[in-house]
Amino acid sequence: MKKIKTAILATSIASLLNVCAVQAVSASQQIVDVMSSQLNVQYQVIDNQAGAHGINCSALGADWAACNKMMISLKNNGPEIKDKDWAIYFNNIRMILAINNDQFKITHITGDLHKIEPTEKFTSIPANSTINIPIIGEYWVVSESDAMPRWYVTSSNAKPKIIANTNTDSDDLSAFVAPITQQWKRTADDHNTIMNPVNRFQYNSDIKTLSAESLRGQILPTPTKITLNKQDISIGQQGVNLILDGLNQDSLAILKAEFNALNIPVTENGYKIKAIIDPKQFKQGQLEAYQLDIKNDETLISAYDQRGIFYAVQSILSLIPVNDIKTIPSLNAFDSPRFAYRGIMLDIGRNFKTKESIMRLLDQMAKYKMNKFHFHLSDDEGWRIEIPGLPELTEIGSKRCHDLNEQQCLLPQLGSGPESNTTGSGFLSRQDYIDIVKYAKARFIEVIPEIDMPAHARAAIVSMEARYKRLMAEGKEAQANEFRLVDPTDTSNTTTVQFYNRLSYLNPCLDSSKRFVNKIIDEIAKMHVEADQPLSTWHFGGDEAKNIRLGAGYQDIKAKDKTEAKGTIDQSQEDYPWAKSQACQTMVNNGIVNDIEHLPSYFAQEVSSIIKNHGINHMQAWQDGMKHATNAKSFAVDKVTVNFWDTLYWGGFDSVNEWANKGYQVIISNPDYVYLDMPYEVNPKESGYYWATRFNDERKMFSFAPNNLPQNAETSVDRDGNPFTAKGTMNWSGAYGLSAQIWTEDIRTDKKMEYMAFPRLLAVAERAWHQADWEIDYQKDREFSQTTTHYVNQQKLLNDWTRFANLVGQRELQKLDLANINYRLPIPGAKIENNKLIANIVFPGLTIEYSTNQGKQWHRYNEPVNIKKGETVSVRSVSPNQKRTSRIEEVK
Repeated sequence: MKKIKTAILATSIASLLNVCAVQAVSASQQIVDVMSSQLNVQYQVIDNQAGAHGINCSALGADWAACNKMMISLKNNGPEIKDKDWAIYFNNIRMILAINNDQFKITHITGDLHKIEPTEKFTSIPANSTINIPIIGEYWVVSESDAMPRWYVTSSNAKPKIIANTNTDSDDLSAFVAPITQQWKRTADDHNTIMNPVNRFQYNSDIKTLSAESLRGQILPTPTKITLNKQDISIGQQGVNLILDGLNQDSLAILKAEFNALNIPVTENGYKIKAIIDPKQFKQGQLEAYQLDIKNDETLISAYDQRGIFYAVQSILSLIPVNDIKTIPSLNAFDSPRFAYRGIMLDIGRNFKTKESIMRLLDQMAKYKMNKFHFHLSDDEGWRIEIPGLPELTEIGSKRCHDLNEQQCLLPQLGSGPESNTTGSGFLSRQDYIDIVKYAKARFIEVIPEIDMPAHARAAIVSMEARYKRLMAEGKEAQANEFRLVDPTDTSNTTTVQFYNRLSYLNPCLDSSKRFVNKIIDEIAKMHVEADQPLSTWHFGGDEAKNIRLGAGYQDIKAKDKTEAKGTIDQSQEDYPWAKSQACQTMVNNGIVNDIEHLPSYFAQEVSSIIKNHGINHMQAWQDGMKHATNAKSFAVDKVTVNFWDTLYWGGFDSVNEWANKGYQVIISNPDYVYLDMPYEVNPKESGYYWATRFNDERKMFSFAPNNLPQNAETSVDRDGNPFTAKGTMNWSGAYGLSAQIWTEDIRTDKKMEYMAFPRLLAVAERAWHQADWEIDYQKDREFSQTTTHYVNQQKLLNDWTRFANLVGQRELQKLDLANINYRLPIPGAKIENNKLIANIVFPGLTIEYSTNQGKQWHRYNEPVNIKKGETVSVRSVSPNQKRTSRIEEVK
């Protein structure tokens, strides 16, 4: 009887506890539901030069003593909120250094993830009122896109919910981000010009509209040599007959589809386009070269190889307008590429991109003769490719969600929110990747996969730690350790550039790390074999394997000669990556590496041996990953290529020479000229990161001289809009190639990726394929400066740019419309002078519209327009297909 009573009592207690737990969860969920629906967030910039206005940024530990003042406001649109069991998680790309409201505290979690919580002094968020939380953050916030969406509320075991007015994928963050109007300068020395309609009008004022006859026979990218004849050949009705001997069937099918897209039938009775492969007509090794002879009765192509045939036909397609008049001019052309490497790097680690969007990008690469697709498949924020045998990489590493233990997913970053249903999550299946490689191969594009290491490896590390725990729980210790990427003895205190801790760095001293690399290369190499494009180049990554708090922008609190221009911290508490790893200490003690700082380059050399063992003889990396290697011969492979990404104005105009002189092939990848994640123009509404430059527009990219970096000091300015002086002090053997980069921290959607890439990418393609006559050959010790030298023929440059701008406005944007590319439409320049609206556009031929009644009615602008006193004038541009418009701006 006693046992029965005990059992009943136990059951009753268990039931009661269960009821209590359910009630607790219910109460927590109610808090979350109320706060997420009742609160509105506002994120406002107060002062981007806080250090000049009374804030001791140095004492707060800000890098380079640069800090800003912000205001986070929580507006309660309902009853009073008294509960204390809650937290608001949000992503902030700037480290928060201080908070000035004792009712709240803000904690940095990892990366850009922070949380707001009530303190013991919290009383409530009163009904129908606003609570302000002043904060001081590091660096600056000069772009509205710096704010990240999807702030969310949690409470105990409740399901997190996003605060409604922050829930968006759109670039329009105005629901919670206050407009940045006055605070668009980083420093008092910032002399950039903000782009409003009036300043834009002045910027565009030297671009003339060219006639259709002036643009006749123009091909993009520009051929090496072209002779234009008087005759035009009509091909619209009769179509074309493609007789391309030596071209593979997949590539032929692509060309046929491109003619069909222009409403030109491909038929045996059509105008004949004949091609043969005849290397003897070219210099030895003149890959991709072609001769093109367009005559009245037929076109003849002679090419060095299949790629030459493909590009010759692309040149013909370039000549054909989208409109109903389907004619091509008679001409003779000889053409070969300037650089062997004409590339694009796409990052899908930060925000995932669909297979379809990647294929659309590859289509445009092929049309503009770009041949290298550098595919950044992993980063701290995500692992994006399926690897057989390592399911955790995609089951955990490809997803972001609110799991504080990171056993199901990575923590939210970059505004991805608490669920795994946004672009923060996603991966390519094995078949997806094979399909992409096949698609690229048919377009003569080499896919170069990058798995970034040893830094930027957090997604892989968290995944492999989950694998380790799973297998250890199953009693499989040997298997658990097979691909483990961290040394459990490592307690190093480190901070990455993106504010992650030591779990961002794969440990280079472990055999298990090398086994992991071998496994990844092996599996991806198999995919390339199945796609019939054997892997010939492996990108190691290698960038930013450092502790930022041991960098030049900080000083130790005990330093004798401190400056107000650096962040003051206790550097005795900071470590280099892996400094406290016993495995790495053993390697240093045994003389395998000189010191801890040499480990990234040591690991690059180790990986080169793994690459070589897979029959791959070409290794590529970001240049800083190789900085402690003696030279290119330090590696096991025959060819080592670096993406050179120093900014020019900080010395990149000369440091580039060091890499070439050490035997590396150099791909010019400078962020201040060819990073497509930088803004198009200086305007807070224009999204993009700006650590390297305040703008990279089409004109700046077109004017870039990639094979004589000092020259660019005559044609551009530094990050703050100031002239700089450049001189190369070493020999320069020439670049191997040019690459544009698309990093995706704030590029969340496929459409946004296309907006940031196009039409800028056309300017990069032009510079990668064609050397202009205004570009000057490199000369050691020749100094360039916008203020003191005049080596560049500015009139030739202007004429060339005007031609290009007119081609884009009158022809190329129509073709991007046809391909459904979501390119950026430029905002018109405009001013009101003598009561007349005068407007222009960077791409002549593009339609300008204006409104005098707040956008209720729009009118096409053709000539100066009378404006009545008191009318508010707005302007915009319209796509050639009339389906999209630019951002609207008011003419002040």
